[in-house]
Amino acid sequence: MTNMKKIPLRKCAATGNMFPKKEMIRIVRPKEGEVSVDLTGKKSGRGTYVSKSEEAVESARRNRSIESQLGTAVPEQVFEDLLHAIRREALK
Repeated sequence: MTNMKKIPLRKCAATGNMFPKKEMIRIVRPKEGEVSVDLTGKKSGRGTYVSKSEEAVESARRNRSIESQLGTAVPEQVFEDLLHAIRREALK
């Protein structure tokens, strides 16, 4: 028997594809408020995940898939923050 750790998978809100959690960015809606990007993946509240690709973020923006997952309107700034985080990581 091997001692491999199970890799947690999450479904992308935009594409519906499953990816390892580490390859996703979490968007969270806490009870008290504002939807935000959760780069740590540890904030409390209702969360959904999107793939680390600009295409996925643009698709989520067009289809309003993050809004339907979180059950609330998503400010434009959240999409800008997602794109910024993806571009910053691409530079690493």
